[in-house]
Amino acid sequence: MASNLDTLVTVFGGSGFLGRNVVRALCKRDYRVRVAVRRPELAGYLQPSGKVGQVHTVQANLRYPASVEAALRDSHVAINLVGVLTEGGAQTFDAVQAKGAETVAKAAAAVDAGLVHVSAIGADAESPSRYARAKAAGEAAVLGAVPSATIFRPSVMFGPEDQFTNRFAALARMSPVLPLIGETTRMQPVYVGDVATAIADAVDGKAKAGAAYELGGPEVLTMREIIETILEITDRKRMLIPLPFGLARFQAALLQFAPGAFKLTPDQVTLLERDNVVSEAAKVAGLTLEGLGITPDSLEAIAPQYLWRFRAAGQFQRMSV
Repeated sequence: MASNLDTLVTVFGGSGFLGRNVVRALCKRDYRVRVAVRRPELAGYLQPSGKVGQVHTVQANLRYPASVEAALRDSHVAINLVGVLTEGGAQTFDAVQAKGAETVAKAAAAVDAGLVHVSAIGADAESPSRYARAKAAGEAAVLGAVPSATIFRPSVMFGPEDQFTNRFAALARMSPVLPLIGETTRMQPVYVGDVATAIADAVDGKAKAGAAYELGGPEVLTMREIIETILEITDRKRMLIPLPFGLARFQAALLQFAPGAFKLTPDQVTLLERDNVVSEAAKVAGLTLEGLGITPDSLEAIAPQYLWRFRAAGQFQRMSV
């Protein structure tokens, strides 16, 4: 019987937040993993994810088809995780999430490799958000080139080193007041480890070909409830000030140039105007984590394992009752 070590999986964007979790999940299942990234010399930390020689990094940039084709040489499965939350220079939503996705799909089709593509809940060709429209264009391009591709649309992901819970925890450490954009907008935060497991399951052949899965956690929470949970975990008492979308958009026009946790773009504000939850259609069709046999972990169960560092006394903080 053939071993998974006979199967080469190329992961585009394998050094990112989701990527490093996917690489670990694949290594645990004994796949050979080729990590295709723009700066392979900065991805050496992925080597310990597997056995000696199991993980190999190569250079690839989705804006340059020749590099993508070279990265997929002899591959059996391609996984595309590349995406950007904010645009910068040549790294636009369309260049990366639409045209880039098409480049990977066409290269995968050329070598007859299977394809797993990660998009996002909210991907919609008619969305007012450029991010969401680019995600939808990417999905269409992927299925046009590889009709058997499996697409995953996660809700907002959380976990160590995320840009979501860590961002709000960092802001709460610096400011006594937190602006609340989209107070009643509903989200379904999903643990990054569960998303990685779903992707590895797809490589195993457990997911439906040509289907789009929507991945959410066990709870639907409003933005206010999410931030209140983060404040409770970090034992911070902060005033939450609801911010109307119009005012938030005005602030984002300036904050889009801000560094780190303070950065906010107008397109992100637009995204916050719509709920980000698993659809009823996906639930009925079984195109969810539960449909793959995965029991999702909650924000309250996982976040304390890494957000403790934002408490005043870190891991030694005695939590208030």
